[in-house]
Amino acid sequence: MRLRAPTIPYAPRSIQKGTPLKVLLNQGAIECLAQNILYVHKDFEAKKFCECALTDIERLELMQRGQHIAKALHQFLPSNYSEAVAIVVASFTPEQTEAEKFGLAEFFYLPHSFFISEYGQDKKFNNGKDPFETSMGALHALTTRFTSEFAIRTFLIKQQERTLLEVSKWLNDPNPHVRRLCTEGTRPKLPWGKRIPSFISNPEPTLHILETLKNDESLYVRRSVANHLGDIAKDHPEVVFAICEHWLQASASKDLQWLIRHAIRYPAKKGDARALKIRAVAKEC
Repeated sequence: MRLRAPTIPYAPRSIQKGTPLKVLLNQGAIECLAQNILYVHKDFEAKKFCECALTDIERLELMQRGQHIAKALHQFLPSNYSEAVAIVVASFTPEQTEAEKFGLAEFFYLPHSFFISEYGQDKKFNNGKDPFETSMGALHALTTRFTSEFAIRTFLIKQQERTLLEVSKWLNDPNPHVRRLCTEGTRPKLPWGKRIPSFISNPEPTLHILETLKNDESLYVRRSVANHLGDIAKDHPEVVFAICEHWLQASASKDLQWLIRHAIRYPAKKGDARALKIRAVAKEC
């Protein structure tokens, strides 16, 4: 393979009719991933990795492909997780700072996400040493290239308090992708992601995140706050109604009014009287 600086394959900005998402992780993407690793780790057995990653991949859907390729990475990178994930992070393309710039091409990083979530908590993959801090750094780096909203959920499920403490440090991060991770990654019922049972039964631990980010300068982040509240409203509508009413009483801005209307759109569509009243007030403020 001829070495070149890390890059990611081209992909359209949005889903194309008749084209399954799984093709985003095809042979070309796997070979590109191998080139990126080889660029920063000359001992990487790129050809053998590609052969392993391509084995039986045709029958797998997108998320399954991500997991499958992550396992191949684990097989051909150094056995010590900290060493391996340092190579993975070094192979990333430059971080992005513009909100909502990501498109389908960034799904190239789905295997990297699974690599961190699958091997980034267990000491047995890290010579008996706790890999948590290393993994948090990797998630922070990854979310500025793709998203860590899927990977961080395994940490929240297994090490909730510890992970939430780390998330709290990111609430004022200058990069909107990192701030969005704080609310999107902690959503109780994130689409495509693992559900977080403890947050479904008790949303209290994430409410301070939503409070902090409700007036974020980025619509990208505020929309995530609204969707997070929408998740909570499916199981605890009264909690969300009370939060929205409190925000309205505190002279909500036009942006926050939109967020409130968006957050309770589902109970409003079902005709919930309190939700309809809140939306009406949010339009009048």
